[in-house]
Amino acid sequence: MSQATTAGSWTNWAGNQSARPAEVLAPASAAELGEIVRRAAQAGRTVKAVGSGHSFTAIAGAGDGVLIRPDALTAVRELDHAAGTVTVESGLPLARLNRLLEAAGLALTNMGDIEVQTVAGATSTGTHGTGRDSGSLAAQIRALEIVLADGSVQQCSPTEQPELFQGARLGLGALGVISAITFGVEPAFLLTAREQPMRFGEVLAGLDELTAVNEHFEFYWFPHTDRCSTKRNNRSQGPAAPLPAFKAWLDDDFLSNTVWEGACRIGRRCPAAIPAIAALASRAWSERTYTDTAYRVFTSPRRVRFTEMEYAVPRAAVVEVLRELKALVERSRWRISFPVEVRFAPADDLWLSTASGRDSAYIAVHLYRGTAEQGYFTEVEKLMTAYRGRPHWGKLHTRDAGYLAGVYPHFADFTALRDKVDPSRLFGNDHLRRVLGE
Repeated sequence: MSQATTAGSWTNWAGNQSARPAEVLAPASAAELGEIVRRAAQAGRTVKAVGSGHSFTAIAGAGDGVLIRPDALTAVRELDHAAGTVTVESGLPLARLNRLLEAAGLALTNMGDIEVQTVAGATSTGTHGTGRDSGSLAAQIRALEIVLADGSVQQCSPTEQPELFQGARLGLGALGVISAITFGVEPAFLLTAREQPMRFGEVLAGLDELTAVNEHFEFYWFPHTDRCSTKRNNRSQGPAAPLPAFKAWLDDDFLSNTVWEGACRIGRRCPAAIPAIAALASRAWSERTYTDTAYRVFTSPRRVRFTEMEYAVPRAAVVEVLRELKALVERSRWRISFPVEVRFAPADDLWLSTASGRDSAYIAVHLYRGTAEQGYFTEVEKLMTAYRGRPHWGKLHTRDAGYLAGVYPHFADFTALRDKVDPSRLFGNDHLRRVLGE
């Protein structure tokens, strides 16, 4: 049975979004979820599902409606080695999925850089990593189970209700509440990570080669410096050679979280110190190489809290955009403590994917929690939209349906599907009204 609290409260990971819905429910099955949806519709209340709260927008805002927590929807329904698929319920965290796949000798093809999200939350907002040939988590979906506005539990795939499948793989929670996902998986593999400091100009000059010869390439540029930290991940035949436990703790936990938190706090109190902190931080990431299970290389712990804006721009324009971004920072009075993250993805066919129909580069900017925006996000957004950038659906932006309809070739297909399956906007909220229209 579902657990419920009346007039519950919810806050996201970053602490910049909160909600006080009339009711918070945690259904234990798709059938129970369907009954909750039917009752909410009869009562004239909206329904919104929430995952681990790692989106920075109000996409999960429930207003005075019903908030669905996925805590009891975490079962592994089927693991099919022959078909290369795994079917799990929507609330299963990626961390648990990774470990159960590892135990079965399997793996996801690509991942983002954290694994704390629920599978439905991650896919519904377009979570992605970086990859020459492999796309987002949503692009790895093979089938879905979703509860629609009438409370019915529907199955969809490329051959069963293909239009619903096409929209719901990355559906922003606007079409229904996902109850289970079938992912395509492959035999477990190792990745060799090579991390190396490079100069900003050196990275841009060699970017075409770096992204062509490496399966997964990304880099971080430290504002107020010309230094970058680069990471190349490529498949390896082994043997595994993970970082020694102490080295992994020192680099990825103590330095990247504990020390970095302290540095960000100093920068927030004394912005004038940030360029010096950036110079030190850019030198703290030294060269290293290691080989480990794929998800351990793809993901890292992230405990320093921040807010984030990320835009996907056409891959062909990324060098020009990054040069303009660096110039923008240099002529401003901003003091930016967080590095700018740059990743890559091939074109895909998902209607609302930020890589829909075009090879893309992702540029993410961050601010430490509690830091005044000072126009940084505003001006960066102006730059990104000048290149027809597409904002990450789970990260801060100010774009509306009018703009988004012009940069997504299948935007009208998605909104037409939404009109068909949720004409009364049972799954709507203020945020979705802004980005999708009424």
